[in-house]
Amino acid sequence: MSIQATNKTHDTGDGGSEYLAFTLGSEEYGIDILKVQEIRGYEAVTRIANAPEFIKGVINLRGIIIPVVDMRIKFKLGTPTYDQFTVVIILNIGGRIMGMVVDSVSDVTTLTPDQIKPAPEMGSAFNGEYLMGLGTVDERMLILIDIDRLMSSSEMGLIDRMAA
Repeated sequence: MSIQATNKTHDTGDGGSEYLAFTLGSEEYGIDILKVQEIRGYEAVTRIANAPEFIKGVINLRGIIIPVVDMRIKFKLGTPTYDQFTVVIILNIGGRIMGMVVDSVSDVTTLTPDQIKPAPEMGSAFNGEYLMGLGTVDERMLILIDIDRLMSSSEMGLIDRMAA
């Protein structure tokens, strides 16, 4: 018996999907684990002139210069603080490598479709089109982010118009 993995799905065999859980302030978020390339400790970044405030700058990742987005600034969650728990999640979105700074990473959580509820419509600072839903595990609630859609949005300006 052989198991074949594809990049199209991250089905765990029981109908569940795996999400990397991370925190921003007091909230817990989740992103598709398949988009995560690695997790690194926070290190100083090189600022880029005239970049939007939420783009912290760039880092050199084994010879590749990648942009780093501070998600706390992006989601308007107050002034970020950087400590020993602060991490950079290195993402691979459509073949483009980028980093996102989060307060901490907790674990990888498997959610079945019945554990994911649609996100309520709210007029918040967080644009609802980037929400995939809310994942519930016991007393925990994960805000599931469509990281592909968020990072490739025109407001982020990180991914060139590939269809141009």
